[in-house]
Amino acid sequence: MATPGTDTDSLLARAFAEDASLAEEDAITTRVLEAASEQFSRVGVQRTTMADVARRAGVSRITVYRRFATKDVLVEQVVRREVRAYFAQFLVDIGAARTVAERVEVGFASALRAIRHNPVIGALLAAEPDPVVHSMMVDAGRTLATVSRFVAGQLRREQVAGNVSDDVDVDLVGELMVRISTSFLVTPSEVIDIDDVEQLRAVARTVLVPMLEPPAPRI
Repeated sequence: MATPGTDTDSLLARAFAEDASLAEEDAITTRVLEAASEQFSRVGVQRTTMADVARRAGVSRITVYRRFATKDVLVEQVVRREVRAYFAQFLVDIGAARTVAERVEVGFASALRAIRHNPVIGALLAAEPDPVVHSMMVDAGRTLATVSRFVAGQLRREQVAGNVSDDVDVDLVGELMVRISTSFLVTPSEVIDIDDVEQLRAVARTVLVPMLEPPAPRI
């Protein structure tokens, strides 16, 4: 929900300022994560072993374990890496939107469809949702917190631009928006087709955009 002309690098830096997982990746760690992504996409999480990942990365199994203590940790980091990689594209997708409401609509639809169709996350959600849901929802809240900070940062910029009232708690709204989005990804809906852009935008218009209104005064 950034305004046109946003400095993408600074936004991402703020979004991850408190994210310990952004410790600088060395070349081997990058190779392992990329190998794991490809392996998970090809055969799934359950059928992948750490030895498989090591072979695909061209390193020893010990090297993989030194960086990722368990396969669960590796899955978590692969999923989070894919989510982070989408953030820059998210900003591009909403760049042409003219109002904050339209940016919310476009951003919601774009995020759901892009993550669902991501070659790694989408394939895992379709075939083996449990490990992915665990990595997104049960990693002590780190993934949700990272994405929520990103969304809250965008909304805070809208406040500075005068597009959102200062009375709106953007941290709370950001988290609620992310939790609603995540629920559509991890629990398929029988009512909303997440491949239907117009349906998704209608949901955002009805449910998410009103969150940007200042709270009603107490009587």
